[in-house]
Amino acid sequence: MKTNQVMIRPMGQFKVEQRTKDAYFNATSLLRQWNEITGSKKELKDYLSNKATKELIATIIERENLNGDNSPYLSNRGKNGGSWMHPVLFMDYAMWLNASFKYDVIKFVYDQMIAYRNEAGDSYKELAAAVSKLVGKDFMRVAMSKVARGINYCVFGEHETLIRNQFGDEKKMRELFSFQRKVADLINEGFLRSFEQTMSYLKMMFGRMHTPKILLTQ
Repeated sequence: MKTNQVMIRPMGQFKVEQRTKDAYFNATSLLRQWNEITGSKKELKDYLSNKATKELIATIIERENLNGDNSPYLSNRGKNGGSWMHPVLFMDYAMWLNASFKYDVIKFVYDQMIAYRNEAGDSYKELAAAVSKLVGKDFMRVAMSKVARGINYCVFGEHETLIRNQFGDEKKMRELFSFQRKVADLINEGFLRSFEQTMSYLKMMFGRMHTPKILLTQ
């Protein structure tokens, strides 16, 4: 499921913002962090004015048939404002900031985090459909809120609003996707037959997943 969320993703010592809807990256945010950490005074306009950059932008537009709102480079105001770049352009831009971490940038941009984040949205729908078999319509919203919080505790070890956007790495998104689908399957196959059993299962899994292994052994 593609929604317009902004994921906070670690890239070395930086926190990179990426939108799930189109996978674009916040170039303004990265530049601000880079200048603060390194003491540099690089400006985005210097990168965009490069002949090579202009040629790359033209190539992306041609190869991917982009135009208007789908330009490789977009500027937004208000919430989630800043300059947002197509992943290919952002990769080149990040390497322009510091060519020494080319490998890290390439690996970072092309992992499967966004794919798993969208699949987690789909598995959440499957989970909601399963939970709806256990509770009435009047309790459904509360039930899903409690189940979602329980899953957050299991996967992330904690819960807060939009916590799923704060763990922008492939491993956690894959774990979230798999765990939601697992709970849905347990309900659909009759192993979890009530809301109370489902919450008890999540409580048990939280203890199992976050208790040090040495304490689980006899």
